[in-house]
Amino acid sequence: MVKRVLVIQNDAPEALGLYETFLREKTDLTLIHAYRMRESENFPPVNEFDAFVVGPTPISANNALNHAFLRKEWSYLRKIVNSGKPTLGVCCGGQMLAKLLGGEVKKSPMKELGVYTATLTDQGVWDPLFRGFPPVFPVFHWHGDMFTVPPGGELLATGDPCPIQAFSKGNVRGVIFHLEITAEDAERWAAAYPEEPAHIGKTAEQVIRECKEKEPEMTRLALRLVDNLLAM
Repeated sequence: MVKRVLVIQNDAPEALGLYETFLREKTDLTLIHAYRMRESENFPPVNEFDAFVVGPTPISANNALNHAFLRKEWSYLRKIVNSGKPTLGVCCGGQMLAKLLGGEVKKSPMKELGVYTATLTDQGVWDPLFRGFPPVFPVFHWHGDMFTVPPGGELLATGDPCPIQAFSKGNVRGVIFHLEITAEDAERWAAAYPEEPAHIGKTAEQVIRECKEKEPEMTRLALRLVDNLLAM
């Protein structure tokens, strides 16, 4: 039976890349551009879907309720969390889910842009989302905030300088990193936020090059992660 998956995109430049591509191939996918929703529009019933992916936005999760579309989404995410169905939050998507589960969102020790390394914890090695992953793997980053692990949750992956890369609690998984980004996506992000790489002493070209070098490995892991999410 084909699974029904809802992907919530929260920003025009920050699409879900390879996650969306692979989910379109494997599932009956519904994509909602939440940032375009009119006030009169509503999210579809949660019971119409088997799994959920919540995408990033440059808006801080701490400021989500100051934006009309994210206020609406906030209530919907609560229903998703309570549904018990497999749910993945990516970057700010993960931050919003962490806050809903009782965690916090605060500044990362340092902004991360480009390719870094994530390391699975003992819990992460055994977590179904990371089944078949190497213990250490490359990830793409473009963030300044980070989530904390919600009370009762598990730390699944660590990194440097951002020490919390992934968490689990119940049916929810949050990752601060991106495996779904190709060099083409990185170019689009660099065009959308051209001043940001200089904040950590990088150029946009360097960030794009880092992504391109690790793209084949990250693509394989993005496919694995999608398969794992659907099997949860």
